[in-house]
Amino acid sequence: MFQKLIVRAVLMAGLLAATAVQAQDASCPVHYVGGRAPQITNPRLAQQTRPLCFNVFGVMHSGVTRTPLWSAEHLRADNVEAAQDLSRENSFHAEPRLPPAQRAELADYARSGFDRGHMAPNGDMPDRSSQRDSFSLANIVPQDGENNRYVWAAIEGAVRKMAKQEGDLYVITGPAFLGTNLRQVGKVLVPSHLYKVVYSPRQKAGAAWFIENQADAKPNVIPITELERIIGINLLPALAERDKERMLRLPKIRDNGGKRKRDRD
Repeated sequence: MFQKLIVRAVLMAGLLAATAVQAQDASCPVHYVGGRAPQITNPRLAQQTRPLCFNVFGVMHSGVTRTPLWSAEHLRADNVEAAQDLSRENSFHAEPRLPPAQRAELADYARSGFDRGHMAPNGDMPDRSSQRDSFSLANIVPQDGENNRYVWAAIEGAVRKMAKQEGDLYVITGPAFLGTNLRQVGKVLVPSHLYKVVYSPRQKAGAAWFIENQADAKPNVIPITELERIIGINLLPALAERDKERMLRLPKIRDNGGKRKRDRD
């Protein structure tokens, strides 16, 4: 009897330890400023959410929209340089860690008229394993094709250039679902807008691009605090409001009039 109690205690201790590790892994502290993930302040967004950890980015997935609410990266210069030598291999796939009733499937995007738009970009991924992670549909939203291939590609390229100059950046990318006339592809909700937050630890300043999910849309550069009010998410909870209002100068985005060929995102 005593031996059985000891065995049971050991098994319970192992289970608790495994649970603690899973909780730590799910929180992905390495990807966030101060090790703290964004906090959802709009209760409607908080339903059926699930954190997912990947090699070089973390996701908060919504089972309601069947998209990420955000994808977060600690984008380092060495990763960007490694990614430049990696050819693109498309491997879009449903995320197996998500319940089937809450995840996007490849069929949702088939003949939808929308691109499968990366939030954590394939072009940031330093190795094949991370590249495959980026093609999980948990990191994808339905994105207007012209928007995705031109102006959004230019934003992603500007961030990579900044990361090489700064040494490292914290980047949070996600969709916004604003208004009452939202569309769906299959069972996936189409975002009305997209955003990309960039925070420089060196300069202790940040800012965000915010753009409609439409062809020929022009990105606006706004303070992080303004974006947080718009989308209902405290994106950088480790920072005080005054720190989030310190504006980082973001590059002017040029998309060459929509004429440039896009081969990475």
